[in-house]
Amino acid sequence: MDFHGMDFHAETSIPDPLKRGEGPGLLLAHGAGSDIQDSYGPVIERLAAVSTVVGPDLPGSGNCPLPQGPLTLDGTADHLVASAVRAGVESFAISGFSMGTAVAVRAATRHPERVTGLILSAGFACPNSRLRLVIDTWRALLRDTGNSRTLASYLSLVVGGPQWLDERTPEEIEEQLALFATGLPAGADAQLALFDHIDVREDLRSITVPTLVVSPSADLVATPAHSRQFTDGIPHAELVTLDCGHAIAAERPEAWADAMTKFLTALPVAGDPAGRL
Repeated sequence: MDFHGMDFHAETSIPDPLKRGEGPGLLLAHGAGSDIQDSYGPVIERLAAVSTVVGPDLPGSGNCPLPQGPLTLDGTADHLVASAVRAGVESFAISGFSMGTAVAVRAATRHPERVTGLILSAGFACPNSRLRLVIDTWRALLRDTGNSRTLASYLSLVVGGPQWLDERTPEEIEEQLALFATGLPAGADAQLALFDHIDVREDLRSITVPTLVVSPSADLVATPAHSRQFTDGIPHAELVTLDCGHAIAAERPEAWADAMTKFLTALPVAGDPAGRL
């Protein structure tokens, strides 16, 4: 296979991704400081009911090593696509969450012959000043290894929607803090450093596949202005708004799964007269 410019690590070092379901391919791209289960776990089975879902961990998450050199968007996009091909899925829609939206867009422009559609949820084409502050603070707290509870508290405040957090019991908050304090991947800082170089605004004009943009209305990480950038830049992109914060899988998994499965089942498939393959 031709993964032009592939620059992260040898293909043989890519761990086998999660693979579920039958039907047209769906490739998942998780967020930074996360993994495939954290970003998509509650909706995977719903997606697998209508698709062959491939969910690789990105470099630095799970058992997937970081590259020898700096992590790059091109290399991460190539890793994503290579994982699907290794799993036997040659063409696919891509669902990206948070940083995974930029990875999905870049994968679609680098491998357009493989990509049949895009779902861009709680994401961004280029970090604005507010998002850079969020990431800079996250990285600073991450480096303060003796203060894991403060980092966990900060992440809870920015990824949780205000209403959702207001409704949590003290016990539920403590459980979430414990998960954040212990659950960040080893490559989190390298993934967050990638934000300094992400800018896919020029890629958007070349996207021709059907695209769904999912915008959480109470997102304090990638605010709705970022979703509008996707819908303004990608021809004929469809926008769906969900009443939740950044952590869609925790707050509104059913509504998110409903929006994605509706979009996926409407995509043209290979062999249809209207299909693009």
